[in-house]
Amino acid sequence: MKGIEYKGVSSVDGPIIVVKRSENIFYNEIVSVRDRNGEKKTGRVIDLNEDIAIVQVFGSTTGLDLHETTVEFLEEPMELRVGDGLLGRIFNGLGEPIDGLPPIVSSKKVDVNGMPINPFARVYPRDFIQTGISSIDGMNTLIRGQKLPIFSGNGLPHNRLAAQIIRQAKIRSSDEQFVMVFAGMGIKYDQAQFFIHSFEESGVLSKVVMFQSLADAPSIERIITPRCALTAAEYLAYEKNMHVLVVMTDMTNYCEALREISTTRGEVPGRKGYPGYLYSDLAELYERAGKIKGSTGSITQIPILTMPNDDISHPIPDLTGYITEGQIVLDRELSQKGVYPPVSGLPSLSRLMKDGIGEGMTRDDHSAVASQLFAAYSKVKSIRNLAAIIGEEELGEVDRMYLKFGEALETKFFTQGEYENRSIEETLDLGWKLLKILPKNELYRIKPELIEKYYPKDEE
Repeated sequence: MKGIEYKGVSSVDGPIIVVKRSENIFYNEIVSVRDRNGEKKTGRVIDLNEDIAIVQVFGSTTGLDLHETTVEFLEEPMELRVGDGLLGRIFNGLGEPIDGLPPIVSSKKVDVNGMPINPFARVYPRDFIQTGISSIDGMNTLIRGQKLPIFSGNGLPHNRLAAQIIRQAKIRSSDEQFVMVFAGMGIKYDQAQFFIHSFEESGVLSKVVMFQSLADAPSIERIITPRCALTAAEYLAYEKNMHVLVVMTDMTNYCEALREISTTRGEVPGRKGYPGYLYSDLAELYERAGKIKGSTGSITQIPILTMPNDDISHPIPDLTGYITEGQIVLDRELSQKGVYPPVSGLPSLSRLMKDGIGEGMTRDDHSAVASQLFAAYSKVKSIRNLAAIIGEEELGEVDRMYLKFGEALETKFFTQGEYENRSIEETLDLGWKLLKILPKNELYRIKPELIEKYYPKDEE
C-alpha cells in the first residue's frame, strides 16, 4: 500500500530484486526502493505469484542489503508528465529533465505503457512524406502514419541519415509542420551530441522532444525510454493534433536489455538467447504508430537497428520486418564505394508506397518509374555477376548499357549531399535521365503514353 514501507527483500540478482508479496500489488506498478542510507531508487513490478513480487530496478542495485532495504509500492504505473512545454526539451530515459530546465508544469500524467489502438479507429495511411532523399522518395516512399525502420550495421551512417530525414521531412499535401520525438537507447555521448548539434544548427530543436538513455546509463533504463518517447508522441499527435515523426535508435540495444532481464529471471531463451516474447514486445512499440479517427494528428515511426554482423536474418531485424510496413536497408558495399546515403536498392521496401504516390499525390509517372528502376537495377546485379565470371569485354552491347546505367544510378541517384534536399519532381526527372541510358524497348514497365510525356528530349 502507498505510504507503507516493507523492510527486507528475499534476494538481489543484478537489476532484479525479489520481495514478499503484499495485498493489492499489480503488474507494472511503480516501486520506491531505499537502501540503508536512505538513497532512493525507482523500480517496477514485472512478475507476480501468490507469495512473491519480482521488481526490476532502474539503476544499480549495488549496496542494497537484504535486511535493511525497504520497498514501498506506489499504487500507480510508470507515468510521464506531459503538457505545452514538452517541445524543445531533453529528458533522460525515464522522462526526467536533463537540460538544466525545471520539470514541465502540468497536472496531466500519462501511463507510459500506452493503450493498443482499436483497429476500427485506425485511418489507412495515404499521405506522401517528402524526405528530400531520392533513394527513399523515389523507390521506397515514406507515408504518414507508417512504420518504416532503417536496417543498418556498425559504422554505417544511419545517424546522419536519420538527422537528415528529421531536418527535411515534410507533408506535400499540407502546410503543417512535423514535430519530432527522438529516443536514444544505449547510444554513446558523441552520438547524442551529434543529434543535438544537428537540430540546433538547422533550427528544428524547438520542435524536437529528446529522450536519451546513454551507454553509461543502466541498461534496464532502455526498456522505458521508447515507451516514454511514444507517450509524448501520442500526446502531441492525438491531443494537440500535430504530425509527429518518431525516430528510435538503437533498437538492438533495447532488445539486448530485454535479453538481459529475461536471462536474470531464468526464463527459457528463444532464438539466440532472446526471450520468446520478443515479437510481441516489439509489436507493443511499433503498433503505437498510425492515424486515428477524430484526430488530424499522426505518428510516423522510423526505428533504427544495427544488424549484428550485417545479418538481416538475425531475430531483431527478422521480427521487426514482420511487424513494420517495409524497411530501408543500408549497404556496406555501397558505403565503401563512397555512396551516401548507402540505401540498398533491392532489399529495401515500402509496403505502403503504392497508396501514397501517383497523380494528385506525387506525379502520375511515379509508380512506373520506380518499378522500372527496380527492374533495371535487378538486371544490373545479374549482369555484374556474369561479368565477374566471363569478363566485361565478352558482354553484349545492351548488357554494357545496363552496367553503365547501374553505375550512374549509384553515383547520381542514390548519392546526394547530406544537406541536399531534392523535391519529388527533381527525383523523378533524374530517374528519367538515367533510364535514357537504356534502349527505349527495355522500358517495358512504363506505358507508352508516359514515355511520350516524360522521356527526356535530345538537347539541340
